[in-house]
Amino acid sequence: MNKNTIWAILLIGSILLGFSLYNSQVAKKKQREQFVRDSIAYSQAVEAARLQELQNPPAVVSEETQQVPVPALEGDGNGNRFANTLLNQSAEGSESFYVLENEKLKITFTNRGGQPYSLQIKNFKTYEGDSLYFFNGPENRLVLDLYAGEQINTGDFFFAPNVIEEGNTITFTLPFDNGSYIEYLYVLDRDSYLLNLRINLVGMDRIIPRNVTQLDLDWMLDIRHMEKGFDNEKNYSTIVYKYPNTKDVENLGLRKSDASETLKTRLEWVAFQQQFFSAILISDESFNSGDLSYRFYEPGNADSLLMNCHALVQIPYQASAEQSVPLQFYFGPNGYYALKAYDRSFEQIIPLGGFLIKWINQYLIIPIFNFLNRFISNFGLIILLMTIFIKLIISPFTFKSHMSSAKMRVLKPEIDKINAKYPKKDDAMKKQQETMALYKKTGVSVMGGCWPMLFQMPILFAMFRFFPGSIELRQEGFLWADDLSGYDSIFSLPFNIPLYGDHVSLFALLMAISMFLYSKMNMKQQPTNQQMPGMQGMMLYFMPLMMLVVANNLSAALSYYYLLSNLITMLQTWIIQKFFVNEEKLYRQLKEKAEKAPAVAKKSKFQQRLEQMQRQQQQQMKNRK
Repeated sequence: MNKNTIWAILLIGSILLGFSLYNSQVAKKKQREQFVRDSIAYSQAVEAARLQELQNPPAVVSEETQQVPVPALEGDGNGNRFANTLLNQSAEGSESFYVLENEKLKITFTNRGGQPYSLQIKNFKTYEGDSLYFFNGPENRLVLDLYAGEQINTGDFFFAPNVIEEGNTITFTLPFDNGSYIEYLYVLDRDSYLLNLRINLVGMDRIIPRNVTQLDLDWMLDIRHMEKGFDNEKNYSTIVYKYPNTKDVENLGLRKSDASETLKTRLEWVAFQQQFFSAILISDESFNSGDLSYRFYEPGNADSLLMNCHALVQIPYQASAEQSVPLQFYFGPNGYYALKAYDRSFEQIIPLGGFLIKWINQYLIIPIFNFLNRFISNFGLIILLMTIFIKLIISPFTFKSHMSSAKMRVLKPEIDKINAKYPKKDDAMKKQQETMALYKKTGVSVMGGCWPMLFQMPILFAMFRFFPGSIELRQEGFLWADDLSGYDSIFSLPFNIPLYGDHVSLFALLMAISMFLYSKMNMKQQPTNQQMPGMQGMMLYFMPLMMLVVANNLSAALSYYYLLSNLITMLQTWIIQKFFVNEEKLYRQLKEKAEKAPAVAKKSKFQQRLEQMQRQQQQQMKNRK
């Protein structure tokens, strides 16, 4: 490894460290003011949507006839558990199922708790080829906890259903004594991933104490394992949330076994985010606060579950004869532009990295990828064209780097003369000063080799984020890879190797070989005195081996991109050396430039300070002796 590469690594490391420190010092968002949307306007919008539905063929609404008996709740000796008579009647019954369906979703509801029971996202399959159910059965629980003279959990009761087919609407009603009731009104729009929910509290001010200012909405969801590779799916799944009046979002972190956080500020929405699909709970009037947590299941569990997500959020409540709480759910894929179209920062659910990496993905990688996808359906070809385009962008800096290395290489005889002139360790400063003076006279930049790495490393990190989270690559095959979003496997091992896995990824293997060949090719282009044996061995053997282990379980598209990047870089190096570098001619040019340079070059302030520090260090060493 030459000095340029070492400087580049140090420079890039400093930049990344600076970004990390910057992000860690950014304080968490202060409490945001509640933003309010006119509930009347919402009602008018709903009525307008219903009129539109009457003019167009409605989405399918159906009722499942199968009824599953559910044991009644235990009561006291008289058979009454609740003081409210109608609640005791609602605590007993049988479970019935009802379906709202449009072009994108099929949602089955249950009258027990008046909540969604299962949700199928159409036009998508699991990796195993089954219909994609985001949840099914008791894997979803959406209940309202409130105190109405006694503690009430709506999940314990059987609601009275009412299907309105014309509006693709269903209501569930839980009656109380004195004409009070809680109503859940669900509306599924046509050709949409949005499910509207309005919680209507009618006459509940006669039951709920007047000092109550909020109600607890408890949402628990078990997300199913749907992708190739449990660990890869786990690494890109978490809980994301957003404060009102902001564009940025927060999350509970990635690559953790479990996480939890108590939020005392208002929330606009909460998302249970899987690698490629999300369930988002949205409130136009904001939640007062929330307790969020998730935990991952063990791989290979019997129910094929990925993670358990839990959100306990507080809904504002005011004592009145009627109160309506408008909510929305988004159940659908994590497509960047599709989520961005909602104009609620949903697209930030996709883990594109932080600061510079996220900026590169949003304004360079994703636009290029989607532009090419308009005309090309083969994603392997798209990745190839993207790689070529990126290499062309940084090619001027690549050329400058190779020319800088060539200049240093042809100046090696002159450097050897300087080394022979100052063989003693005490003359190290003089040797370095004369070397730097030679470089300055000949116009050689010590930092010239840093620029390609400075531009290329952030792009490599951006690709590391982009490919595993791109739903466009989900279940898309190329060559021997059947799913570019997951790892490719040409051979399954009968055992598991720690860190490596239980399979062999061919793209990862080819990528590691190309890295080895490029390192070997690059070392031949460097001056001998610039190479350190220890660093040389690390670059030649350790780095390819490490990348082989790391990439074996990553996205095949990512390993394929790294492979193409190495091959194109090797081709660029060969072309530059073959057609642009004439060492004899270059040496003559440098020698002529050195002869024309002034005998005493003006030193910069940095060089003066550096020489002063070196003199002080040498004086300290002499004093110690």
